[in-house]
Amino acid sequence: MLKKIALISVCSVSAFALHYGELKINDKDLEVAAKLDVGQFNENVEPGTMFVGGRFFHVEAEHSSDSLADIDPFYELDFLVKRPIGTTGLQLGMGIKLNYTNSFFSAPLGIESEYKLPVSKMIPIYVNASVYYAPNALSFNDADNYLEYRAGVEVELVKNARVTFSYTKINTNYVEVPDFTYNESWYVGFKFGF
Repeated sequence: MLKKIALISVCSVSAFALHYGELKINDKDLEVAAKLDVGQFNENVEPGTMFVGGRFFHVEAEHSSDSLADIDPFYELDFLVKRPIGTTGLQLGMGIKLNYTNSFFSAPLGIESEYKLPVSKMIPIYVNASVYYAPNALSFNDADNYLEYRAGVEVELVKNARVTFSYTKINTNYVEVPDFTYNESWYVGFKFGF
């Protein structure tokens, strides 16, 4: 019994002990992201539990609340800690981001989840979601507050390579523009572990 528990633990850790890169697109927008597994660099950190990363967003005004606005690129640095919940296939995480455009800067806090569906053993399917929020106290420059939520499905067609389908909504609310949607759109893309 003890050997089975040890084997399950090792397999679940090694399955998630990867750095990854991600590319998402739609008809107008481009998103590029990368996360590095801190456990691969520091033996005091369990692999697959702590990540640092960055993201770049280039979006067009058609997917914002003002289709005539000049939308600046969006840059982000992030830190995430996550853990699997037993052997349920569910992972939960907590994180902080630093995001920036030319006139907006905030440090939202958030939660993330990922669930591996038990229905498919041949082709793994994952459902994920995240919510990040920065109140006025964590918003700087012309920013009033920040709200981001994402939901998606990932299909692992090849080991460590997934096709992603996701929905993203980001509100960069300004002091003078209290309800501004920076981006709201559907995306398709690829996610690679390395």
